Amino acid sequence: MSTANPQPLWQPDPERIAKARITRFQAWAAEHHGAPAEGGYPALHRWSVDQLDTFWKAVTEWFDVRFSTPYARVLDDRAMPGARWFPGATLNYAEHALRAAADRAGEPALLCVDETHEPRPVTWSELRRQVGSLAAGLRALGVRPGDRVSGYLPNIPQAVVALLATAAVGAVWTSCAPDFGARSVLDRFQQVEPVVLFAVDGYRYGGKEHDRREIVAELRRELPTLRAVVHIPLLGTDAPEGALEWSALTAGDTEPVYEQVPFDHPLWVLYSSGTTGLPKAIVQSQGGILVEHLKQLGLHCDLGPEDRFFWYTSTGWMMWNFLVSGLLTGTTIVLYDGSPGHPDTGAQWRIAERTGATLYGTSAAYVMACRKAGVHPARDYDLSRVDCVATTGSPLPPDGFRWLHDEFAESGADLWIASVSGGTDVCSCFAGAVPTLPVYTGELQAPGLGTDLRSWDPSGRPLVDEVGELVVTQPMPSMPIHFWNDPDGSRYHHSYFDTYPGVWRHGDWITVTSRGSVIIHGRSDSTLNRQGVRMGSADIYEVVERLPEIRESLVIGVEQPDGGYWMPLFVHLAPGAVLDETLLNRVKQTIREQLSPRHVPDEIIEVPGIPHTLTGKRIEVPVKRLLQGTPLEKAVNPGSIDNLALLAFYEELARKRG
Repeated sequence: MSTANPQPLWQPDPERIAKARITRFQAWAAEHHGAPAEGGYPALHRWSVDQLDTFWKAVTEWFDVRFSTPYARVLDDRAMPGARWFPGATLNYAEHALRAAADRAGEPALLCVDETHEPRPVTWSELRRQVGSLAAGLRALGVRPGDRVSGYLPNIPQAVVALLATAAVGAVWTSCAPDFGARSVLDRFQQVEPVVLFAVDGYRYGGKEHDRREIVAELRRELPTLRAVVHIPLLGTDAPEGALEWSALTAGDTEPVYEQVPFDHPLWVLYSSGTTGLPKAIVQSQGGILVEHLKQLGLHCDLGPEDRFFWYTSTGWMMWNFLVSGLLTGTTIVLYDGSPGHPDTGAQWRIAERTGATLYGTSAAYVMACRKAGVHPARDYDLSRVDCVATTGSPLPPDGFRWLHDEFAESGADLWIASVSGGTDVCSCFAGAVPTLPVYTGELQAPGLGTDLRSWDPSGRPLVDEVGELVVTQPMPSMPIHFWNDPDGSRYHHSYFDTYPGVWRHGDWITVTSRGSVIIHGRSDSTLNRQGVRMGSADIYEVVERLPEIRESLVIGVEQPDGGYWMPLFVHLAPGAVLDETLLNRVKQTIREQLSPRHVPDEIIEVPGIPHTLTGKRIEVPVKRLLQGTPLEKAVNPGSIDNLALLAFYEELARKRG
């Protein structure tokens, strides 16, 4: 992919640059901590990784992080894994998340939206009151620091209250969305042995009610460590026998008591997709998440008290935790519980309009679906308050950048498009949004502050303008403190540090351009390697899915026992489309001309659908294993897939090829 001197798609105007919080931070850090006053973001980033300790000290001071006991030093041990941040310090994440209640009590902390699309506010004072009441209730149930508290909840205010009350107590939060089946939830929760379960009776999605009472009953049976189950009657049913009522636990008017915990005390457990085995139970710390999210949301996303922050997500995805952290910057967060496309494809834009969102985050797939469906967001909705549209989940193709830019430019809007990439593993972004930098089509603006991001070849040599492995060569505060049930740390080490000892290898192919921007090419463990030429699957998807007949695609490179290499492309067609010779030839010609003749697929096969993880990512590696003859039960964890029936097609194909 050429990275030579393209013109920016968008440039921030001088006023936006001057007003950006990151500009003010740089001037302040120059005065107080020796950061470069000139040179803009590239100079600030260089300083932030060259002077890592000083940078993170500056972040805690700029955002007034309240340490109840002081730290001895910023970074005690730099080794990865095992870096120790701010030893000696104590603090509480929930205390910081609720600080705005002191001076903005009557303003909305949360705007809650369901499929009616009518926002309902929860004020800062009401949020704080409920958290105080519930934290007292948890303590009365015997919940202590370090105990695990679980939620089987949609993206509703009760989930935010439960997370913050758990953190206030010093307990450890973990959640799954209620569209997860019992096996998927148990694969996660059984690992961490929760003592409390918050659960809804059901949820609404796509205009229908989905009763989950039988699954909740199964969770209660299969989680023997539970001391209490709290019933949240989203569908209006009575509490099952032995369960506590949410309303009773949150009725009190109790001042929140914030347990002061060590900086590296566990805050929550997130889970990898678990497509090929039990999900990794990833533990992140109260302090690490606090400072990483203040940096990411307050500087990179430029969020503050006047903003409204909407990201389409569910409680089973790290972006929900990231969204809740918007409270740390005093921002009003928008919680949407429902289908992303109900009653029509434009639904998310309507929510952004009705909530006055200033930063609206969604998936690249949704942007491309809107483009294909002929949605005109800036024409059909009043999006005048939207400053930034951010995307993640998969790389936003160049066509998606151009479409978003053109749609908003037609209405005269100056839209900042932020494609971001990170991972559940750090609950943050390695690269993405910078409000003071230009946006180039198909590229992430820059690596994040304090993130020593590189592209490396197999020998560990840095690459510029060439595809390599995404590595991070210095610790980040939000890196996992450990995995649950990994006593010797071997699973953690194997996940990130086997390839380059002491250096985090994430498993993505990236290009770091000579301009400092970043291009994501997809997962390196499902790389397409034809005659020594590597290409990310995302590059194939981008060009193939421009064709109106292709709804979605999946490309797999399969090493054959005889040393050969088979590369099929699976296509899920748009309604009414037919995979005839004409379309076959167009797909091949498109890949040949726009990418590489070597990466024209060996076969193009129509499929009834593309399987995804429960968080919406295409599952390439498990399908590859099926095609190599691995039995279904060994190739994939069935509880991690959105539509397990789709895998039968690939299993049968492997059997026929036999």
